[in-house]
Amino acid sequence: MALDPFDPTPEYLAFWRERHVCTLTTLRPDGTPHVVPVGVTYDPGAGVARVISNKHSKKVRNVLAAQPDPVRAAVCQMEGRRWATLEGRARVLTDEASVAEAVARYAERYGRTPSPNPDRVVIEIALDRAMGRA
Repeated sequence: MALDPFDPTPEYLAFWRERHVCTLTTLRPDGTPHVVPVGVTYDPGAGVARVISNKHSKKVRNVLAAQPDPVRAAVCQMEGRRWATLEGRARVLTDEASVAEAVARYAERYGRTPSPNPDRVVIEIALDRAMGRA
């Protein structure tokens, strides 16, 4: 079921606020998918999903390898018959304010603040598609 990523249903948004391990799919330079478990936060007001990561990770390298072209990425979560996917163009943010905001949103959703990491960055996905059954 297709949804507006900027104006999700209350049930869809509530599902994204629950604590779930998600997956992030990025594309390797050879075009094959790289799927890894991650924590994701969803901000429909800004139209973005955020994933915190280490700047040396493969997922970050995949996003950076496509620059300056936009690279597609998707995040997904599921529980039983409920599922939700968000898709869009990914970029890597390294500035302190963006990283701090992503960490704060992660702490709110997952109930714990990640340990400090000087190599932390944010994969931010500018959303243009949402789908699921929540």
